[in-house]
Amino acid sequence: MTPAVRAAEAAGVRFHLHRYEHDPRAHSYGLEAAQRLGQDPARVFKTLVAGLPPARFVVAVVPVARELDLKALAAACGAKKAALAAADEAERVTGYVTGGISPLGQKRALTTVIDVSADAFETVFVSAGRRGLEIELAPADLADVTGGCYAAIA
Repeated sequence: MTPAVRAAEAAGVRFHLHRYEHDPRAHSYGLEAAQRLGQDPARVFKTLVAGLPPARFVVAVVPVARELDLKALAAACGAKKAALAAADEAERVTGYVTGGISPLGQKRALTTVIDVSADAFETVFVSAGRRGLEIELAPADLADVTGGCYAAIA
């Protein structure tokens, strides 16, 4: 049981857990998840942490096959610029390890921005809080549980 799963349960949303054997040599955790689960990479989302000046962190949830548009993320958050957080910073502020960072159940609540493409699917996949574990849920439930908003950030 991960904090992400506990957060989904506490919120009372419907979800399904999907496990797969993580390959420690994988270069892209998100693309590995899509492949191992046999899912369209457009439906599998990665969780990235970015910093906004002066010392604020935000979570960006984008499809695994796409890149985060930092300018669009900054604009969505009312900031002038954004930069990806270093792996150790992302781990520290979320409480998760790189490759297993979930937008759900983080150590402290961070502003969450979900790419608008998620809304095209009945359900999406995001990390459930550890490598090799994904949680499938409705995009609206993801937004509700995280207090997130949608924006074109990919």
